[in-house]
Amino acid sequence: MQPDLLPALIQTWPDTMSGHCHLALALSGGLDSMVLLDLLCRWRDEAGGPALSAIHVHHGISPHADDWLQHCQQACDARGVALHAERVSIGSAREQGIEAAARAARYQVFSASAATIIALAHHADDQSETVLLQLLRGGGVKALAAMPCWRTWQGKQLWRPLLGVPRARLAAYAADRGLHWVEDDSNQDAANYLRNHLRLQVLPGLRQRQQGLDARLARSAAQMADAAAILDEVAAQDWQALHDAASGALSLAAWQVLSAPRQRHVLLHWLGKLGWPAPAPAALLSLQSALLAGQDARLDGEAGVVLSYRGQLLAMPWGSRSAWPVPCVPGQTLRLASGELRWVWQAGGLSAAPGVVWQLRSRQGGESLSTRVGRKALKKLFQEAAVPALLRDSWPVLCDEAGQLLSLPGVAVAADRAQPEGWWPQWQPLSIPRD
Repeated sequence: MQPDLLPALIQTWPDTMSGHCHLALALSGGLDSMVLLDLLCRWRDEAGGPALSAIHVHHGISPHADDWLQHCQQACDARGVALHAERVSIGSAREQGIEAAARAARYQVFSASAATIIALAHHADDQSETVLLQLLRGGGVKALAAMPCWRTWQGKQLWRPLLGVPRARLAAYAADRGLHWVEDDSNQDAANYLRNHLRLQVLPGLRQRQQGLDARLARSAAQMADAAAILDEVAAQDWQALHDAASGALSLAAWQVLSAPRQRHVLLHWLGKLGWPAPAPAALLSLQSALLAGQDARLDGEAGVVLSYRGQLLAMPWGSRSAWPVPCVPGQTLRLASGELRWVWQAGGLSAAPGVVWQLRSRQGGESLSTRVGRKALKKLFQEAAVPALLRDSWPVLCDEAGQLLSLPGVAVAADRAQPEGWWPQWQPLSIPRD
């Protein structure tokens, strides 16, 4: 008889997690999750483990999905575990692949759960498959680190207590305990799913040729995790040195001093802190090359745009256009979805009578502003100030009560209205309209 798995499971639970935590098990109804359900219930009943609930995601892909849900409900009812079942549709997401779309749907359900800890039934064989998958996809050290036992994710903890246990031991445990589970017929489709191909055709042969293969792959994953942690520490230090807390931007001059790998990693760290998805490696390299060459550089992503402006790297989220005109009071900060209007009292600023209200409005085209050397088109002022073309379209102008142009905020003030001292308007873009 195999050694009991319960002590091994309990050993992965840190004392800091004890107390009033809300633990939920991701329950598919398959062998792995049914073993974990049984272990968690035994821990609860025999050793004072935490109370738990279960989450079942009904993808609607298999014709047997309703039967799987019924199986999970019966198993939970028999053990006194509350089951939350969620039906999802992946129809609109199939272009990313059924496996990826189904996973994204599951994790969306997990993120909406009230549970603080989500227990997942991944095991040692899953870890080996993941390492090889990431290797075949050209993944870096973070990808090759595969799955950790504990991971902080969207304010929750993901816990994989069976990650060091081979699937064969889970099957033996299930047989000893008389457990029943469902079989997903798609798990036998090696022609259409790369993970299944690795599981069914590649890994069995490798295990015959290489003794202790899974332990070796797990060791490599652990070493990659250490390397990734070191990279994260260095990137965090670089970000701290480059980051402007007021604007959220990075200093371009300080960034250029870093080595090329550190340049890329601090950009990825910065975008990660913003919650933006990592760009494709080729797109990141293209941005880096343009920045180092002193060219106008931008990187369009799912969440927004990274671009250079006035010696800084800005991350501008996609947004909507402001509904101009907008009233503003000289000296009072005005924050809009598209940007923020601030004021600086300095030489050459604008004079404003008490209680006066001016307006921010959109450019109409063809406007010009008086300067010390005559009138200049706003287009020319933008060019002289090196304002990226991407920002100009949504950049407002400042007008007085009569509609006369006072300023292109952050760029120039009308020379015929400038005073020895007065308010100088500053415009800080915060988003970019996505047409």
